[in-house]
This record gives sequence, C-alpha cells and structure tokens, in this order.
Amino acid sequence: MKVTYFDDTDTLLVEFSETAVEDTRDLDENTLGEYDSNGKLVAITLEHASEHTDLQSFSFSNTAILQHAA
Repeated sequence: MKVTYFDDTDTLLVEFSETAVEDTRDLDENTLGEYDSNGKLVAITLEHASEHTDLQSFSFSNTAILQHAA
C-alpha cells in the first residue's frame, strides 16, 4: 500500500496494489475509484484533499495480521 500527496495539485492518491488500472469511476465530485480488470479496487484518488482531510495529522498504524491457512 502506498499513499502519495501531490502538493501542486492538492491530490491524495492511495494505492492498494500495483495492479494495472482498467476502469476509473467517479465516486463523488472529488473522489475517483480505480479498479482492475476483475473489478477489484486498486486505488482511490481524492482531489482537493486539503479541503476534505486533515493531512497534517496523517498517521499509520499496523496491527497484527492473522495468517490464514490455505
């Protein structure tokens, strides 16, 4: 997972995987969902990010991930 903020365009990009984007859908007037060929969400783009988020208090936390037996 990768989070990138583009200061010059005030855009926040949250990438959930590196899978190729096949489709982009407007989720609302400032939010785009990007999907792979199977319809799985790959990324979210948020335009005018500083108006819709608190970028200054961004934090990341990681909790233990349970391993599932195949």
